[in-house]
Amino acid sequence: MSTFSDLGISNDLVKGLTEMNIVEPSEIQQLAIPLLLTSTNDFIGQAQTGTGKTAAFGLPLLQKIQPQKQEIQGLILAPTRELCQQIAKQLFKFTKFTDKIFIEAVYGGADMTLQIQRLQRPTHIVVATPGRLMDLIKKEVIDISQVKSVVLDEADEMLSMGFKEDLHGILDYIPTERTTWLFSATMPEGIKEIIKKFLKPNPDRIEVGRSAGVNANITHEFVICNSKDKVQEMLHFLSYHKNERGMIFCQTKQAARVLTKQLQAKNISVDVIEGDMGQRDRDKVMRMFKTEKTEILVATDIAARGIDVKGLSFVLHYQLPQQIEYYTHRSGRTGRAGEKGISIAFISEKDRPKLLDIEKELKIRIKPLS
Repeated sequence: MSTFSDLGISNDLVKGLTEMNIVEPSEIQQLAIPLLLTSTNDFIGQAQTGTGKTAAFGLPLLQKIQPQKQEIQGLILAPTRELCQQIAKQLFKFTKFTDKIFIEAVYGGADMTLQIQRLQRPTHIVVATPGRLMDLIKKEVIDISQVKSVVLDEADEMLSMGFKEDLHGILDYIPTERTTWLFSATMPEGIKEIIKKFLKPNPDRIEVGRSAGVNANITHEFVICNSKDKVQEMLHFLSYHKNERGMIFCQTKQAARVLTKQLQAKNISVDVIEGDMGQRDRDKVMRMFKTEKTEILVATDIAARGIDVKGLSFVLHYQLPQQIEYYTHRSGRTGRAGEKGISIAFISEKDRPKLLDIEKELKIRIKPLS
């Protein structure tokens, strides 16, 4: 097994990793880090969530930063505020023993004035959602003219959330002599378009895990039941998995809110996160879930983008997702960092064809719940 030192990571960063108890590089880290440290070529990494992508791009990016230059040298684009916060926090922890590298996260749903004030300080790396970054560019309050490295993290999620125009605008704005590193679980047409338009010809490519980006550590199962029996079937499952933590996905905000109330009425430790919630409420719900004060989180697909919580045993699909790639992102909340997980769909007979489509498209086997 390679060490981070073997991969070319500096001793100061390795010290930070060791303090975080990160000592063995994951597969994507072993493959990506040496390339990103030494190559001036653009890069495409296809890997599902939970494989260690943040360190795979974050460590080489940090190592390329010149702390004495007080300008933004690195830009990381991510689909959600939660993922931006998570990336910025992790990079900050990596740099505990290095020369001071300043990282700022900017995202929608938070006070823009405060973010602008923070950007007046020396900043080396910006982690941003495309929408908020575009707002800051239009206001001419951020200078990304010196950016040398751009990371597109969970690029497929950014497209599915409607950020295509912003992404194109940002990539047009940044100097063409940059290096672009793109990470995505799936490769829809929109991603291929970005690769063709904005990346240099013949970028370096690596692919980790199955071709569709579905984590091999996750077992996929389904339960057939009438719509009116779904809550009871779910309660039955939860009673067998007491003291385990997981997420439940719904298609709509209304379904998520109703299901949460139904589960709370049965004394389940559960809360909900959905798109209409304010940032303060979202942060409170996530804090309770991450600190294990809440065991179950009900979520819609958009609201759950980028959520990374350790130790989730299962993902339950109260309703199947509207788009097949959402199944990959939902399931990827469990089975992270090498742990085992289970993904269970509660479906009616009329949902069977859609489940078959998911199996065929993602090249996975979804078995009846045993």
